[in-house]
Amino acid sequence: MSTTSTIDAPIRRTPLGVEIMTAETGPGRLPGERAPQPEHRPYAREAGEYLFVGLRSTTRLPDTDPVSVCLAPGDICFYDAHRPPALDFPERFRATVFLMPADLLGITPADAGRITRTPVARTSRLGALLSPLLSDLARTAARARPPVGDMLAGNAVNLLATLVAERLGSETEGPSDGQAPPVLARILEHVELHLTEPDLSPETLARAHHISVRYLHKLFQQEGTTLGRWILRRRLEECRRDLLRQDRRSRTIAAVAGRWGFTSATHFSRVFRTAYGMSPREWRDSAGRG
Repeated sequence: MSTTSTIDAPIRRTPLGVEIMTAETGPGRLPGERAPQPEHRPYAREAGEYLFVGLRSTTRLPDTDPVSVCLAPGDICFYDAHRPPALDFPERFRATVFLMPADLLGITPADAGRITRTPVARTSRLGALLSPLLSDLARTAARARPPVGDMLAGNAVNLLATLVAERLGSETEGPSDGQAPPVLARILEHVELHLTEPDLSPETLARAHHISVRYLHKLFQQEGTTLGRWILRRRLEECRRDLLRQDRRSRTIAAVAGRWGFTSATHFSRVFRTAYGMSPREWRDSAGRG
């Protein structure tokens, strides 16, 4: 039987406005701004770890029809932090909660209604890849000293942003019976660790994981993307986030681009504008005004 008490968990707060909570807990409601919404009720019948992402927004997210969502251990469930749902869960389970501004994930109010109604199943390809990584990042960030913990929290935001972009860009949604190959998870982790290196390439990745370049491209093709697009997106996300930091004026845009593997400032400005609809300088200036 669920209660209306908020999950009591240690909190890691970061300069990006992200809060991470992870703890063994009992039934309750997810952290948020107001009273729980009883008509929006995630429920589960198995003990285990569940991942939740609470979205904060300065714009009211659209109301959605009442819905009950059945979750399994390892599933990733997005929710509106202004209207947190109550939980109908087993007596004890592990909750990992990420609270963050919706715009950090590139989510518009129109997108929010879609992403909060459909959890990412642990059995889906992206769920199988990202659920364990997010869980590990949350636990490690909670124990790490601030500089390292903040960087790990940023990595979690990047993974979630990638997950959201892939789901919103997909024509069809729903869990898949097939599991992603374990090697793909190791490749994605390798990309994260070496994202700043300009020579990160299909050849170096294939060699590091003892596979052919052809098979490497096939793995990403099965995920509906390419290795090049994945790396470019991740680098742009890191650059966009760096341009928001408080010390942004002390570093040139070229220096930010170079830090994340871009060897040409001109190329960086072009792909940044294509991705976000404004130049890096316009983005930095608009953030400063905000």
